[in-house]
Amino acid sequence: MSDAINLRPTLLVPDWPAPANVRAFVTTRESGPSQGEFAAFNTAAHVGDNPDHVALCRRLLQKEIGDERPLLWLNQTHGARVQQIYQPDVADADAALATSNEYACVVLTADCLPVMFCNRAGTQVAVAHAGWRGLAGGVLEATIAAMNTDPDDILVVRARYFKCPV
Repeated sequence: MSDAINLRPTLLVPDWPAPANVRAFVTTRESGPSQGEFAAFNTAAHVGDNPDHVALCRRLLQKEIGDERPLLWLNQTHGARVQQIYQPDVADADAALATSNEYACVVLTADCLPVMFCNRAGTQVAVAHAGWRGLAGGVLEATIAAMNTDPDDILVVRARYFKCPV
């Protein structure tokens, strides 16, 4: 048996009718360099994990998706604010919207759900961090409003919780 750590992130790709130019996925924690309570693939810089491990996970993610565009990371506050422009400093928001292909949107989830949006033309993509506080505060509605398009033209996919056997 090998003690080598598998550093390749596992990506779950949703089955949704998004245009070909829209890519969406959810990462798992199945493999990566983080240790202990953060094991194994952790991209969250705000939870106390080793910053070198988090930075490595983020680089591995960028490599795995084969896309060098910057990722729009957020400081999620369990609210309804939508970040609508790229900025290298981490913004306080619980959803992100891109209307160009200059950057990609990211949210982090643990016990909350990621909800992904795009318009049928694939010229707008958004992602929301949907926990109970954000849902009660209107994060999904705020994300749709920020898209400023006919809601019938918006495609949505959300992850689901799966009950783990005890």
